[in-house]
Amino acid sequence: MDVKIEQSWKELLADEFKKDYFVQLTDFVREEYRNTMIYPPAGLIFNAFEHCPFDRVKVVLLGQDPYHEPGQAHGLCFSVRDGATFPASLVNIFKEIRSDLGKPAPASGDLTRWADQGVLLLNATLTVRAHAAGSHQNKGWETFTDAVIRCLNAERRYIVYMLWGAYAQKKGSVIDGSRNLILKSAHPSPLAAHRGFFGNHHFSRANDYLIASGQQAIDW
Repeated sequence: MDVKIEQSWKELLADEFKKDYFVQLTDFVREEYRNTMIYPPAGLIFNAFEHCPFDRVKVVLLGQDPYHEPGQAHGLCFSVRDGATFPASLVNIFKEIRSDLGKPAPASGDLTRWADQGVLLLNATLTVRAHAAGSHQNKGWETFTDAVIRCLNAERRYIVYMLWGAYAQKKGSVIDGSRNLILKSAHPSPLAAHRGFFGNHHFSRANDYLIASGQQAIDW
Protein backbone atom coordinates (compact mmCIF):
# COMPACT_ATOMS: atom_id res chain seq x y z
CA MET A 1 0.00 0.00 0.00
CA ASP A 2 1.36 3.42 -0.96
CA VAL A 3 0.79 5.80 1.93
CA LYS A 4 1.67 9.44 1.30
CA ILE A 5 3.73 10.19 4.38
CA GLU A 6 7.19 11.70 4.93
CA GLN A 7 9.86 9.30 3.66
CA SER A 8 11.67 8.48 6.91
CA TRP A 9 8.37 7.60 8.58
CA LYS A 10 7.25 5.68 5.50
CA GLU A 11 10.29 3.43 5.74
CA LEU A 12 10.05 2.91 9.50
CA LEU A 13 6.32 2.15 9.45
CA ALA A 14 6.30 0.12 6.23
CA ASP A 15 5.22 -3.07 7.98
CA GLU A 16 2.39 -1.24 9.73
CA PHE A 17 0.86 -0.18 6.43
CA LYS A 18 0.57 -3.82 5.36
CA LYS A 19 -1.38 -4.96 8.40
CA ASP A 20 -5.05 -5.85 8.12
CA TYR A 21 -6.20 -3.15 10.53
CA PHE A 22 -4.49 -0.43 8.48
CA VAL A 23 -5.94 -1.71 5.20
CA GLN A 24 -9.40 -1.66 6.79
CA LEU A 25 -8.76 1.79 8.26
CA THR A 26 -7.72 3.12 4.85
CA ASP A 27 -10.90 1.75 3.24
CA PHE A 28 -13.02 3.32 5.98
CA VAL A 29 -11.33 6.72 5.75
CA ARG A 30 -11.55 6.85 1.94
CA GLU A 31 -15.25 6.05 2.09
CA GLU A 32 -15.79 8.75 4.71
CA TYR A 33 -14.06 11.39 2.59
CA ARG A 34 -16.20 10.40 -0.39
CA ASN A 35 -19.49 10.64 1.46
CA THR A 36 -19.24 13.36 4.09
CA MET A 37 -17.17 16.30 5.34
CA ILE A 38 -14.04 15.06 7.09
CA TYR A 39 -11.26 17.02 8.79
CA PRO A 40 -8.45 17.70 8.20
CA PRO A 41 -8.37 17.95 4.39
CA ALA A 42 -7.19 14.60 3.03
CA GLY A 43 -3.79 15.93 1.98
CA LEU A 44 -3.04 16.99 5.56
CA ILE A 45 -3.83 13.76 7.42
CA PHE A 46 -0.11 13.08 7.94
CA ASN A 47 0.92 16.74 8.21
CA ALA A 48 2.56 16.24 11.63
CA PHE A 49 5.01 13.78 10.07
CA GLU A 50 5.74 15.97 7.04
CA HIS A 51 7.07 18.74 9.26
CA CYS A 52 8.89 16.47 11.67
CA PRO A 53 11.00 13.67 10.13
CA PHE A 54 11.83 10.80 12.47
CA ASP A 55 15.42 11.77 13.24
CA ARG A 56 14.45 15.39 13.98
CA VAL A 57 11.83 14.70 16.67
CA LYS A 58 12.75 16.45 19.91
CA VAL A 59 9.36 16.80 21.60
CA VAL A 60 6.19 14.74 21.28
CA LEU A 61 2.90 16.38 22.21
CA LEU A 62 -0.03 13.98 22.26
CA GLY A 63 -3.57 15.08 21.45
CA GLN A 64 -6.73 13.03 21.00
CA ASP A 65 -8.84 14.13 18.02
CA PRO A 66 -8.57 16.71 15.25
CA TYR A 67 -10.75 19.78 15.64
CA HIS A 68 -14.10 19.12 13.99
CA GLU A 69 -15.32 22.59 12.96
CA PRO A 70 -14.59 24.41 9.66
CA GLY A 71 -11.23 26.10 9.13
CA GLN A 72 -9.51 24.62 12.16
CA ALA A 73 -7.82 21.23 11.72
CA HIS A 74 -4.72 20.91 9.55
CA GLY A 75 -3.06 17.78 10.87
CA LEU A 76 -1.23 19.15 13.92
CA CYS A 77 -2.70 18.58 17.38
CA PHE A 78 -3.89 21.69 19.25
CA SER A 79 -3.05 23.83 16.18
CA VAL A 80 -5.48 25.83 14.03
CA ARG A 81 -5.11 27.47 10.67
CA ASP A 82 -4.34 31.17 10.42
CA GLY A 83 -7.46 33.25 10.96
CA ALA A 84 -9.28 30.63 13.02
CA THR A 85 -10.48 31.54 16.49
CA PHE A 86 -8.26 30.00 19.15
CA PRO A 87 -9.95 26.99 20.82
CA ALA A 88 -10.05 27.20 24.60
CA SER A 89 -7.29 24.61 25.10
CA LEU A 90 -4.95 26.54 22.82
CA VAL A 91 -5.72 29.77 24.69
CA ASN A 92 -4.70 28.04 27.91
CA ILE A 93 -1.52 26.66 26.33
CA PHE A 94 -0.51 30.18 25.35
CA LYS A 95 -1.38 31.42 28.86
CA GLU A 96 0.96 28.84 30.38
CA ILE A 97 3.74 29.77 27.93
CA ARG A 98 3.34 33.40 28.94
CA SER A 99 3.45 32.52 32.64
CA ASP A 100 6.36 30.10 32.20
CA LEU A 101 8.52 31.93 29.67
CA GLY A 102 7.18 35.49 29.62
CA LYS A 103 6.19 35.28 25.96
CA PRO A 104 2.96 37.00 24.89
CA ALA A 105 0.31 35.05 23.02
CA PRO A 106 1.03 35.01 19.27
CA ALA A 107 -1.35 36.38 16.67
CA SER A 108 -1.59 33.00 14.97
CA GLY A 109 -2.71 29.67 16.38
CA ASP A 110 -0.85 27.81 13.63
CA LEU A 111 1.76 25.71 15.43
CA THR A 112 3.64 24.73 12.27
CA ARG A 113 6.47 26.85 13.67
CA TRP A 114 6.79 24.32 16.51
CA ALA A 115 6.59 21.30 14.19
CA ASP A 116 9.39 22.67 12.03
CA GLN A 117 11.62 22.80 15.11
CA GLY A 118 11.08 19.14 15.97
CA VAL A 119 7.80 19.07 17.92
CA LEU A 120 5.69 16.12 16.75
CA LEU A 121 2.12 17.34 17.22
CA LEU A 122 0.44 13.95 17.15
CA ASN A 123 -3.25 13.27 17.58
CA ALA A 124 -4.19 9.71 18.55
CA THR A 125 -6.90 9.77 15.87
CA LEU A 126 -5.91 11.52 12.65
CA THR A 127 -9.33 12.16 11.09
CA VAL A 128 -12.79 13.17 12.28
CA ARG A 129 -16.25 13.76 10.83
CA ALA A 130 -17.40 17.40 10.80
CA HIS A 131 -19.24 18.48 13.96
CA ALA A 132 -18.81 15.00 15.48
CA ALA A 133 -16.02 14.74 18.03
CA GLY A 134 -14.63 11.23 18.39
CA SER A 135 -16.42 9.95 15.30
CA HIS A 136 -13.30 8.22 13.92
CA GLN A 137 -12.13 6.73 17.20
CA ASN A 138 -11.73 2.94 17.47
CA LYS A 139 -11.35 2.52 13.70
CA GLY A 140 -7.62 1.77 13.76
CA TRP A 141 -5.93 5.14 14.07
CA GLU A 142 -5.06 4.55 17.73
CA THR A 143 -3.25 1.33 16.80
CA PHE A 144 -1.27 3.20 14.18
CA THR A 145 -0.28 6.08 16.46
CA ASP A 146 0.63 3.59 19.20
CA ALA A 147 3.07 2.10 16.67
CA VAL A 148 4.54 5.56 16.06
CA ILE A 149 5.19 5.98 19.78
CA ARG A 150 6.69 2.50 20.10
CA CYS A 151 8.97 3.20 17.14
CA LEU A 152 10.25 6.42 18.71
CA ASN A 153 10.69 4.72 22.07
CA ALA A 154 12.70 1.87 20.53
CA GLU A 155 14.93 3.86 18.20
CA ARG A 156 15.36 7.31 19.76
CA ARG A 157 16.29 8.80 23.11
CA TYR A 158 16.43 12.22 24.80
CA ILE A 159 12.94 13.11 23.58
CA VAL A 160 10.53 15.17 25.69
CA TYR A 161 7.04 13.68 25.90
CA MET A 162 4.29 16.06 27.03
CA LEU A 163 1.36 14.01 28.27
CA TRP A 164 -1.58 16.23 29.20
CA GLY A 165 -4.58 14.49 30.72
CA ALA A 166 -5.41 10.87 31.46
CA TYR A 167 -5.87 9.86 27.82
CA ALA A 168 -2.40 11.00 26.74
CA GLN A 169 -0.81 9.54 29.87
CA LYS A 170 -2.33 6.14 29.18
CA LYS A 171 -1.23 6.27 25.55
CA GLY A 172 2.30 7.21 26.62
CA SER A 173 2.60 4.43 29.17
CA VAL A 174 5.06 2.49 26.96
CA ILE A 175 7.65 5.30 26.95
CA ASP A 176 10.96 4.62 28.72
CA GLY A 177 11.39 7.39 31.26
CA SER A 178 15.04 6.49 31.84
CA ARG A 179 15.98 7.50 28.29
CA ASN A 180 13.56 10.38 27.78
CA LEU A 181 11.83 13.14 29.74
CA ILE A 182 8.16 12.44 30.45
CA LEU A 183 6.15 15.47 31.54
CA LYS A 184 2.63 14.83 32.87
CA SER A 185 -0.08 17.23 33.95
CA ALA A 186 -3.78 17.93 33.66
CA HIS A 187 -5.16 18.71 30.21
CA PRO A 188 -5.29 22.38 29.11
CA SER A 189 -9.06 22.23 28.50
CA PRO A 190 -11.13 24.69 30.55
CA LEU A 191 -12.52 21.78 32.56
CA ALA A 192 -9.08 20.67 33.75
CA ALA A 193 -6.51 23.43 33.29
CA HIS A 194 -6.85 24.76 36.85
CA ARG A 195 -6.24 21.28 38.24
CA GLY A 196 -2.56 21.22 37.36
CA PHE A 197 -1.98 22.39 33.81
CA PHE A 198 -1.43 25.99 34.79
CA GLY A 199 1.90 26.23 36.53
CA ASN A 200 3.28 22.96 35.15
CA HIS A 201 6.28 24.78 33.59
CA HIS A 202 6.46 22.13 30.89
CA PHE A 203 7.83 24.50 28.28
CA SER A 204 10.81 25.68 30.32
CA ARG A 205 11.41 22.16 31.66
CA ALA A 206 11.43 20.79 28.11
CA ASN A 207 13.94 23.39 26.98
CA ASP A 208 16.17 22.83 30.00
CA TYR A 209 16.25 19.09 29.22
CA LEU A 210 16.93 19.62 25.52
CA ILE A 211 19.83 21.96 26.26
CA ALA A 212 21.23 19.59 28.90
CA SER A 213 21.15 16.74 26.36
CA GLY A 214 23.00 18.79 23.73
CA GLN A 215 20.00 19.84 21.67
CA GLN A 216 18.61 23.21 20.70
CA ALA A 217 15.76 24.64 22.74
CA ILE A 218 12.34 25.15 21.15
CA ASP A 219 11.22 28.70 20.46
CA TRP A 220 7.73 28.30 21.89
